[in-house]
Amino acid sequence: MSDSPAAPSPYEVLGVRPDVSHDDLRRAYRRLLRETHPDTGGTAAAFQAVQRAWELVGDPEDRARYDRGESITVDAVAGDSAGGGFSATFHTAHASSRGATVRARSYGHPGGRSRERFLSLMREWMGRGTDDRDPYDPALVRSAPREIRQLLAVALAEEATARAVSGLGIGFTIWNDVAVHPSTDAKIDHIVLGPAGLFAIRSADWGAPVKLAKGEVVGEGVGPDEEPFHDLYHAAKSFGRQAGVRFTGYIIVVPDDDLDVPFDVVRRGRLSGSILVRRSLLPRLLRDGADAAGRESVDRAFELRTRLQEAVRFV
Repeated sequence: MSDSPAAPSPYEVLGVRPDVSHDDLRRAYRRLLRETHPDTGGTAAAFQAVQRAWELVGDPEDRARYDRGESITVDAVAGDSAGGGFSATFHTAHASSRGATVRARSYGHPGGRSRERFLSLMREWMGRGTDDRDPYDPALVRSAPREIRQLLAVALAEEATARAVSGLGIGFTIWNDVAVHPSTDAKIDHIVLGPAGLFAIRSADWGAPVKLAKGEVVGEGVGPDEEPFHDLYHAAKSFGRQAGVRFTGYIIVVPDDDLDVPFDVVRRGRLSGSILVRRSLLPRLLRDGADAAGRESVDRAFELRTRLQEAVRFV
């Protein structure tokens, strides 16, 4: 079971309320073991999820620790949140890549809008008279509705991507949380310009493994009506028309553990060449590009950067 805020809690996996009695919790676990077992029509993934959920909350002491928010291991701000929770601050200095002495130019606030929406909904859910509570407290986050946790997962994902690419060096320029058009609230998480081209990037965390199927991202956490690559493509096209630029490619970045292969490429259709990639491999992908023959000249890159600086507006 993923430690992502977007992942189903053990209570959600077991189909019970967090305040359920231990006896009812055990009955739900035993029932789901039978229902999800591969020999009775279930799947190995569902069966393992039920077992993992029980490992977290099946023992009363373990359950108490989980409810207190202990042992949470989410990649917040470079792992430096003193309380083991979710930091509210993004530090570009804490990038995972230390090789470049001069960092990439970076503009905007990655994850900023998702953080704002998370805080707004979290405080509304917490209710009046709770202003002194830390909305990032792991125990509180774990008890929040999944749609609220998803916003925090997205913010953390965008911040992690920004850290990963900030060490690419002076030849790269990054814009974060870019507004697509004044008439819509759509945004592009990251626009990255470098020698390998101009890329529109979405940072995602669905709290469960994903893969490519028929040119789209699918997985347990991906909604049936979601079309992540198509949404990114249309957002980039809309922005590109008004900015007078054309994107080299479209990339969706996910946590390393959520993708079985290092990366996967859409092979057919108008999204051909779009890439689903593990976060740790994103810097290499942006340095090398999908097509070495399509690398931008220095003059062309400078022209694009000037055009983008004039066109970019942040959400």
